[in-house]
Amino acid sequence: MTQASTGPTAEDMGGLRTTLAGLTTRGRSFLAAGVAAAICAFVLGQSDLLRVGLLLALLPLFCAAVLYRTRYRVAGSRRLSPARVPAGSEARVHLRMDNISRLPTGLLMLQDKVPYVLGPRPRFVLDRVEAGGRREVSYRVRSDLRGRYPLGPLQLRLTDAFGMCELTRSFSAYDTLTVIPRVEALPPVRLTGEAKGYGEGRQRSLALAGEDDIIPRGYRYGDDLRRVHWRLTARYGELMVRREEQPQRSRCTVLLDTRGIAFQGAGPDSAFEWAVSGTASTLLHMLERGFSVRLLTDTGSSVPGEGSDGFAGTSQESADAAGTMMDTLAVVDHSDGTGLSRAYEVLRGGNEGLLIAFLGDLDEEQATVLGKMRQRSGGGVAFLLDSDSWARDPAAVAAPPDEGTDPLRMLREAGWTAVKVPRGASLAGLWREADHQRTHVASTGTTAGDGGV
Repeated sequence: MTQASTGPTAEDMGGLRTTLAGLTTRGRSFLAAGVAAAICAFVLGQSDLLRVGLLLALLPLFCAAVLYRTRYRVAGSRRLSPARVPAGSEARVHLRMDNISRLPTGLLMLQDKVPYVLGPRPRFVLDRVEAGGRREVSYRVRSDLRGRYPLGPLQLRLTDAFGMCELTRSFSAYDTLTVIPRVEALPPVRLTGEAKGYGEGRQRSLALAGEDDIIPRGYRYGDDLRRVHWRLTARYGELMVRREEQPQRSRCTVLLDTRGIAFQGAGPDSAFEWAVSGTASTLLHMLERGFSVRLLTDTGSSVPGEGSDGFAGTSQESADAAGTMMDTLAVVDHSDGTGLSRAYEVLRGGNEGLLIAFLGDLDEEQATVLGKMRQRSGGGVAFLLDSDSWARDPAAVAAPPDEGTDPLRMLREAGWTAVKVPRGASLAGLWREADHQRTHVASTGTTAGDGGV
């Protein structure tokens, strides 16, 4: 996205008084020396000294007057490439300055305001810009922490050729850099689910009713003209086509546990950040596999604009949905909740398809709630993070949990495909481990519907 603005007008400058306040040490010294020389010349009656004093005093005032008349004739713009970047990756910020006046500028010094987590504040010095000319510079920003970071305003420092006066003014344009979670490519394995996705194994239901039951839609470029429904076209005043077969999309809900009490540690290598990154990777993977995807947190909230069945659609719609969910995950933070009951209330309607959960520490009560969630879904895959082991020294050995309250065992007994997540684990490897676990359970006689993911 590009944003542009011109410099402040003369009214915004605060008048000549503000301009005089921008005199540099050199300019103030010249002015003081000129005034002193003029006073001495008046007292001593030396006309030559008076001329020198007037010259010294008028030079900084003249430079200030020049800046006062020309400082608002510069336009600035900023462009991010890209505007959405994964954590740990770099984005480039392009700045452009246009001289829209009829006179060349003096020395220009640019400074863009950026948050400290993105790096040092960039500064540039531009030589004389001819009338109608432009200058382009760029700098790189990088953050290991996800979030939304404002860039701007762009500050422009104008100075004259003699260095007598400097004026620093800010443009009004801002941009926002969105740092999304890291995403890991996942292998196409087959996990427990409700049905095959809308991909190679998709199922279709043919329209078996008459014309009155046909579901029409607007004509799209590339549609076969033989599918145009002329009666509905005449009724609506635009081309309408028959939608004679509807794809049966499998549904997938990705649950992210954001409870602050369930995770220990902070920073880009913490357990919570791993869970957020895993959620992002899973959402994108399921969208690519053709599933109707929904993001859910322990608070019961989902992505703004998400439909009741989640995000699904054409390739462009899926790309837009992916961007919306990544923007949501970029700013997700710990919640104050203590349980998963709100998420269960959302899922208790049943028929949720495949449920994939990224969980922090669980007690017996929350493991029971998750068992009820599994009964409301076509299949469940849980990645359980032991945040204590993530926060401690990796060389330390965690004490084994009580056999009676082991949440991993309770989840598996409730029908979940549950995988323990050690520190620094690869999601792709855990993804395959979940597939192997499902295969082992199926071979022992426990069956469930399969879904290719």
